[in-house]
Amino acid sequence: MPLLTEILSLPAASPGLTRHLTVLRFRGSAPGPKAYIQAAVHADEVPALLVAQQLRAQLLALDAAGRLRGEILLLPYANPIGLGQFLHGRHLGRFELDGGENFNRGYPDLFEPVAAALVGRLGQEARANVACIRAALRAALPQQLPASENAALKQRLYSLSCDADVVLDLHCEFEAILHSYIGTPLWPEATDLAACLGSEVNLLAEDSGGNAFDEANSRLWWRLAARFPEHPIPPACLAATIELRGERDVDEALATSDATGLVRFLAGRGFVDGMSDLPRPTATASPLEAVDTLNATQAGVLTWTLPLGAELRRGEILGHLTDPETGRREPLVARNEGRLFARRGHRWVRPGQWLAKIAGREPLPWRQAGALLGD
Repeated sequence: MPLLTEILSLPAASPGLTRHLTVLRFRGSAPGPKAYIQAAVHADEVPALLVAQQLRAQLLALDAAGRLRGEILLLPYANPIGLGQFLHGRHLGRFELDGGENFNRGYPDLFEPVAAALVGRLGQEARANVACIRAALRAALPQQLPASENAALKQRLYSLSCDADVVLDLHCEFEAILHSYIGTPLWPEATDLAACLGSEVNLLAEDSGGNAFDEANSRLWWRLAARFPEHPIPPACLAATIELRGERDVDEALATSDATGLVRFLAGRGFVDGMSDLPRPTATASPLEAVDTLNATQAGVLTWTLPLGAELRRGEILGHLTDPETGRREPLVARNEGRLFARRGHRWVRPGQWLAKIAGREPLPWRQAGALLGD
């Protein structure tokens, strides 16, 4: 079927300034599930923007060949507010400059109104319960009255995704290997996603704190299952945040490979006909509570002695901070065994800024549940 392009306007932040979202809606030639994929809700995470373009091209070719099933929504950019935020020539797309809010936190939490609407309406058939919950979600959303352009953006994105079977949020880090964040109840069923993308580190949490976009879509399901234990409610939305390496990994070949990985995952989930030789799902995962974040204790010049992806031993030195006034070099020491999967890209840092993330295997006593992502 022909690609449908929708232009969705946001409320004007001031006279003469109206921003919009572009939604590419692929409807397959046969019935099937619904997928939602968005790029760069952190608007300065550019690799996702390029991957979305390669994915658009591949989906168009599959659509022309009549090989798509169900419905796939692709947002080639998810944050027109952040795309336009520049300060003295530097793009700042992670936080809204007006209120300082993270563009990937604070999405609508409709658990209570949806739970209230479900009383007396659920039964013993899981598929019927899923349809009932999605209808309640769609009914509850218009009752939320966003007070700002940023809040309206978040509501609009959530309204497009809340009834999807698959929700993928494409991001990147400062510097990183490809990794993902996934809800614990979705694992190990989500190993196919990790395998198709080549995700080297997969981090699991039931609630990482802040109601990020992926968890706004997925966490509702296991919360409802806990509220209504007498009724079968599956984790009906596989939502994940995919970190497409680092912010400088903007490359046509990488983007093409990542888009192909996304298509292979969609094929395995019933969105694409005629694709075989899908990778075996052999990926492993770590609890997000097992990720240690090293923070700067002083201002300084940041240097690294070990590469991204290195397997670290506790006590191993992975870098240094050099004080330009005294020349003192403070070593950065791993506090846990694990893999160095992300690190800060800026080489001048201030006290308190995070420097490195190490994915271990066992939860760490100093990691607090409900505040696992940071800003």
